[in-house]
Amino acid sequence: MKRLFYIFTILLLLLLGGCAPENKKTPPPEAGKLPVVVSFHAMGELAHAIGGDKVDIHMIIPEGEEPHDFQPKSSDLTALSQARIFIINGCGLETWADKAVEAAGNEQLAVVTASDGADIHYVEMKQILPGRKPEKQADPHVWLSLKNAKIEARNIRDAFAAADPDHADYYTQRYMEFVQKTDALYARYQLKFNTAPSRTFVTGHAAFAYLARDFGLRQLSLTNVFASGEPSARHMTELADACKAAHVQTIFVENMESPKIAETLAQETGASLESIDTLEEGDEDETYLSVMEDNLEKIYTSLQES
Repeated sequence: MKRLFYIFTILLLLLLGGCAPENKKTPPPEAGKLPVVVSFHAMGELAHAIGGDKVDIHMIIPEGEEPHDFQPKSSDLTALSQARIFIINGCGLETWADKAVEAAGNEQLAVVTASDGADIHYVEMKQILPGRKPEKQADPHVWLSLKNAKIEARNIRDAFAAADPDHADYYTQRYMEFVQKTDALYARYQLKFNTAPSRTFVTGHAAFAYLARDFGLRQLSLTNVFASGEPSARHMTELADACKAAHVQTIFVENMESPKIAETLAQETGASLESIDTLEEGDEDETYLSVMEDNLEKIYTSLQES
């Protein structure tokens, strides 16, 4: 009966996911390496930073797809059934994860919620129905804080060491190196931001609240943290006025967002557009720290222009 339940759940997930065709079968984990599944790119970067060449990583959400409403494919469930570790960000980002784990039926699988223990920022949502109190939801972009990234890396280190004790020292060493580099990057930009003539930067959606909090900056955005809906005419007018008052010269567009609305704001304010990376997609030539350094440098440069 239990096996029939798993089969039924897998079929249900495939139906919810639109029964997308598979181009190829999931290869088995590489022999001698810890099989790890991650939800999306940022978790993969952190997993590689800690696991190095001792882990075999399968990423569920393809590059360029949003993690919120994604549904796993059969190849992803196969990978979960073969894995020892499944890393998710948490904070309500991977709403599909529980069903996927249940469908995989892997009793040896350890699920790591990387954001556990991080200092979570909560966003007050607008009231929807009369008589209901405003609700608060967790901002899921935990990984875009250097401070919180160290906590996520520590959770990953602990999980790797528990699942693969023979290489625990290796994981700990890589974790310590990651922490040292992260602290150095934070210290360098803390000094730079402290001398910046402005504290305000503008993004497409409010994904950088953690980064802004880390460095005492002010983030303005076209849409909210969940990038839901399009901004109202009133919001666009107020945002344009705020940009002019703060002498904002750069509007940042995230790598997975359409630039059309940002272009409208740029035309209204005389600002230019610049890309910024949320680490929801990437390539092999980048690392977590290299992307974050690039983001910080771009934001710092924009503050010099204000």
